[in-house]
Order: sequence, then structure tokens, then C-alpha cells
Amino acid sequence: MYHGNSIKLLAGNSHMELANAVAERLNIPLTPCVVKKFSNGEINVKIGESVRDEDVFILQTGSADVNDNMMELLILISACKTSSARRITAVIPCYPYARQDKKERSRAPITAKLIANMLAVAGCDHVITMDLHASQIQGFFDFPVDNLYSEPHMVAFIKREINGWKNSIIVSPDAGGAKRVTAIADKLGIEFALIHRTKDPKLQNAPERCQILVGDVKDKVCILVDDMIDTGNTVASAAQSLKENGAAEIHVLISHGLFGDMDVSTLATMPIARMIVTNSNPQSENVARSGGKLSVMDISPTLAESIRRTHNGESISLLFGEWAAGLGQF
Repeated sequence: MYHGNSIKLLAGNSHMELANAVAERLNIPLTPCVVKKFSNGEINVKIGESVRDEDVFILQTGSADVNDNMMELLILISACKTSSARRITAVIPCYPYARQDKKERSRAPITAKLIANMLAVAGCDHVITMDLHASQIQGFFDFPVDNLYSEPHMVAFIKREINGWKNSIIVSPDAGGAKRVTAIADKLGIEFALIHRTKDPKLQNAPERCQILVGDVKDKVCILVDDMIDTGNTVASAAQSLKENGAAEIHVLISHGLFGDMDVSTLATMPIARMIVTNSNPQSENVARSGGKLSVMDISPTLAESIRRTHNGESISLLFGEWAAGLGQF
């Protein structure tokens, strides 16, 4: 139990806006630290106050400069470890390299496991993350991992912001997201559909894939749900397929907006009403370039509450029970 000492919240350079929002929710100041680079690219860390025997939480997300951000996190963990912190928790809203969670071909790396090993070697005792691309990543660690879910935020957002949601249908853009969309559909008491992407047998040795829509979307409000968007190709083709099958309106809900190889201004050309992403990654610039088609859900209440519960030794699972039911008020 850690009731006798205080929470120390540190942050790297990946997402200071989110770190400040979490600190405000917890009603504590961010622990001052400087994370900068030497001229040769090496990262240097200076923590501005003592963390001895404290419960330390380090917030760092896997955003655009994923490798620099990962090194910052590892060095911050190591600095706190050698400064005698009692417990070190890495708060990683968007887990880096999460898509490399298994061997898909010969001689392929399982980089998500490598990241877990690096965190352990640096001195991390606990990880808090959100919407892991593959749940088995939790098994890569030999210490506790709490995988939070944006699902309560999405359910609250749908009820609050989407007109006619009772006549809507939740859609997964691929078969891999079936479990995600069924969970949301069950909570809303509505139907779900999915798009199965497969090779067209008429196209030999070609990269093109045909899409098979499983479910009736005609004249319905369609809510596309996925865990991340990077190039935007999957979402764009799925939205086009829904439009061709008679969807009345299309909304897109995404957990992690990476937008690594996508010009956000192209959202204006997609047949969607709008796209909603969480702020697990910085989105201010993307919102400004989206022409009004990109909105952001704030996950700082969930992260702050998970930090508070971890510090006080309380159940994290309750975040998705009674506490989650009150998300509509945020």
C-alpha cells in the first residue's frame, strides 16, 4: 500500500497537453523535469525534485517520434529507479509497436515483446495503457499491466452526440475488430456489422482486395469503430463501402489517431459526417487541418482515476462499472 507517500507525476515530451490535463484532474503539480537532446542526438534527463520513496507515474505516449519518445521514457524510468523511487508506473496511453505482437512470417520480430523487456530492464514496476492492439501483449510482462478501455467514452459520446443513434449500427472495418464492436453494440442495445476484406479470386497475385459487408446498413446511421488509424486507407475504403450500400450517415470513432502517413485534410473528401479520436496522441494540429471533420474525446479523466486508484490500492476494474456510467458528465 502506498497511502503514506505522495504521487509524483512526470512527463516526457510526447504529450504535455495530456500530462497537464491529468495533473489538473489529480489536483497535483507536474514534477519538474527537463528532457532534452545533446547535439549528437543523445537524450539527457534532469528531474527537478526528490522522488525518493515516492509513488512515481511517468506519462509518455507512442506518438509521432515513437523511437525518441520510447528512449525518453526508458531514461526517465532509469533515472527514477536510481533515485530510489518506491514504485515506478509507466502510463503509456498508446503502446508503441503494438502492431508487431506476433510472428506473421519467418524471421519477423515480435517488437511489442521487446518493448516490454526494455521497460522491465529500465526498472518499471507497473504499466497503465489503453486499448492495446492485441490483448496478449499483457502477457509479455512479468509485472502488472492495466489495459484501460475507451469503450465507455465511446458509448457516452454516441448517446450524447449522435442524433438517431437508436437507429444506428456499429460497424467494424475488418474482421479483427468484431469483439470490439459487439461489446459497444451490446451496451447500446443495437445491431452490429462488419466488413470482411478478402482477395478477389479473379485477381491473381494482385494486392487489391474485395470487401464483403456482413449486415444491413441501408438507411441507417453507421458508426465505424477501430482501435487506430494510421494511413487511413482501411477507414476510407470501409466508409465508401457503407455509402455504396445505402448508409444514411457515417461517423467514425477511433481509439488512437496516429495519422502517421495521412493528410488529415483529406477527411473532407471522405463520405463521413465526422471522425472522433481520443487524445491518447496530440491532436491539436490535426483538428485545425481537418476542416471541422475531426473531433477529440478527452481520456484524461480515465487516466487520472486509474492513477489515483493505483496509488490508493483500489480496484481498476471498477473504472468500467459504476464510475464509467458517469462519463457523460465530463
